[in-house]
Amino acid sequence: MKRIGITGQFGFVGSYLFNRISLLKEEFTLVPFRRAYFEDTIALTQWVSQCDVIIHLAAMNRHPDPQVVHDTNLDLVLKLLEALEKAPSAPHVIFSSSTQEERENPYGKSKKEGRVLLREWAAEHGAPFTGMVIPNVFGPFGKPFYNSVVATFCYQLCNGEQPHIDNDGLLKLIYVDELADVIIAAIREEQDHSLLLVPHTSESYVSEILEKLQAYRHQYLENGIFPALPDKFSQQLFNTFRSFINLADYFPYQLKQHADNRGVFVEMIKLHQGGQVSFSTTLPGITRGNHFHTRKIERFLVIKGKALIELRKYNTTEVLRFELDGNQPSYVDMPIWYTHNIKNIGTDELYTVFWINEFFDPQDADTYFEVV
Repeated sequence: MKRIGITGQFGFVGSYLFNRISLLKEEFTLVPFRRAYFEDTIALTQWVSQCDVIIHLAAMNRHPDPQVVHDTNLDLVLKLLEALEKAPSAPHVIFSSSTQEERENPYGKSKKEGRVLLREWAAEHGAPFTGMVIPNVFGPFGKPFYNSVVATFCYQLCNGEQPHIDNDGLLKLIYVDELADVIIAAIREEQDHSLLLVPHTSESYVSEILEKLQAYRHQYLENGIFPALPDKFSQQLFNTFRSFINLADYFPYQLKQHADNRGVFVEMIKLHQGGQVSFSTTLPGITRGNHFHTRKIERFLVIKGKALIELRKYNTTEVLRFELDGNQPSYVDMPIWYTHNIKNIGTDELYTVFWINEFFDPQDADTYFEVV
């Protein structure tokens, strides 16, 4: 198995890539990285020596002084090069650069200079090198006001703020999961690409992105309606938006009951798209689930009995718990990358309705089992 190390492991792209690779246990072994290694030459050299592949993502994107951005990024490359020179082996280095290389700004310059230095080291030592020039990356769990305008808009809309547009330019984008696919493919191929231009997978004006996100807030966050998601970009953007919702404040979402002498009527799911609706009965004390999805959108709705729904973000420890009671029908939606389960904590049989945005495909189940 190839041993994979990721600098910037705890950043936006790094953490997502780390999680994706961790699912490929039969093919790859991850060598954990710590930020402190860059301040400890011995520790950094030992880490480098354990890796067959190093993906260098660690970088500074923004700072009040642009020169600090340039100097910090170049310094990280120089420290990595020092460790590579001391290591007994020559790993495949994959370097994350940016389309800002073509601009005359300190960030773009630092990325281009770093790419060139690592390419020269690889050529000198006969090691494979992949220098990726990457377009704007967006996706779940990004850092607002830092990683992308998409992350900033999502954060603002989910926290009652009003976004504004400084420059309505056309953005060429790649979803973080698609970028992970490109990087994993490069690991497998182990081919030399001194300059690999990663193609964007979507493009949109900033104003168009904001318009979509505002619609998601109105339809989903304010009214509980699943919006129409006619294409992959829309689903990616919606899942990105959902990742910024404060789950503990939003769920369980209580539904309105319409009662008269005939009984009770409840509107369960409102949606502008298709998918699949299922139901289950669960005996007292039984737990269902303990799995997560990386793209699917799913709702659990309790209509009879008492349930405990638990959620935990993959590779974290905090567990969120929600108690639902069929006497007050309510639901919890499952965010992507959150392993989840549902347990009957009552004395009667539990009735649960499930909606998911796509039919189950055993060849592409997008279901990964992990106990909450």
